[in-house]
Amino acid sequence: MGTPKSTLDPAAAAAPAALATTISLRQPYLLFLGDASHSSRAKTALGVYDWAPEACAAQLRLPDCAVDLGLPELSPAEAAQKGIGSLLIGIAPIGGQFSDGWLPTLFSAVEAGLDIISGLHAKLGDIPGLAEAAKARGVRLIDVRRPPAGLPVGSGRKRRGKRLLTVGTDCALGKKYTALALARALRAQGVAADFRATGQTGIMIAGTGIPLDAVISDFTAGAAECLSPDAAADHWDVVEGQGSLFHPAYAGVTLGLVHGSQPDAMVLCHEPGRTHIWGYPDFPTPTLKVAIEEYERAARLTNPKARVVGIAFNTSMLDEAERARLLADTERELGLPCFDPLKTPLDAVVQRLLSL
Repeated sequence: MGTPKSTLDPAAAAAPAALATTISLRQPYLLFLGDASHSSRAKTALGVYDWAPEACAAQLRLPDCAVDLGLPELSPAEAAQKGIGSLLIGIAPIGGQFSDGWLPTLFSAVEAGLDIISGLHAKLGDIPGLAEAAKARGVRLIDVRRPPAGLPVGSGRKRRGKRLLTVGTDCALGKKYTALALARALRAQGVAADFRATGQTGIMIAGTGIPLDAVISDFTAGAAECLSPDAAADHWDVVEGQGSLFHPAYAGVTLGLVHGSQPDAMVLCHEPGRTHIWGYPDFPTPTLKVAIEEYERAARLTNPKARVVGIAFNTSMLDEAERARLLADTERELGLPCFDPLKTPLDAVVQRLLSL
């Protein structure tokens, strides 16, 4: 999902070196659905299929699997013969551990010459014998939650090109989906734009990225710089946000990402009705006005022109009339385009971006 060379000006020669520090995945994918009993257990595969269907060539299911994406059913050997690059573990079991019932499939994938991609907490290399088999076969075991080596500390150097970062009043309210939708909307307008992934599912969708929440804090800003290197003046990197400045546990990764991405524009994501930080009842959710002020103050350390250009709401719990009223009222209050990235047009916020 990298930027075509034809869109880069000659001065952007540093971009390949910077992107070399990101995780790179071999597509297309054979989606491993295993023994998933419900779609919620296959949310990783579903997310990748929803946003990057062109990267999903086939599926592999065990006999008890109740999830079907409608893709061709292939074994690892058949997938390798058709040019598929990786077996992607699309299951998210409770506890993030590998099931013993999956192991024959994983070893078969290695034997067939496929890379294996996992976003689970457990590490592929800890499966007895799998790392040795992969080394002998010359394939990679890729734990997406493990950042690449060689990340630098942040430099603060202003980079060419334009950057948008999705930020939030809290965690888990749509920063990834908003970034994906905005990148897609920009491309639909003929704008050169790339989605830059900072979480495991985003990385699987994009095929490249850095898991920011797994980076040592001293290198978070530097990792964000590597993620969005120099580009053409009219190119947009749309960076997936992480955490929240208002989260007592995860504000650190957010601040490093804000400083390192040097956003020209930010879109603030919010879930209406959420009164406190999820799981932290003693920490109230900030008002939108306060959130805008704090994100702009933080971002202007490394980009004095940074600004919030729109509000993305997760309105999945509202009916159509409630949604329309919320968006209209907030637009009047804040003077910013308001939208739901999955339910309403993005035209107004895209036009705001293109005017910068």
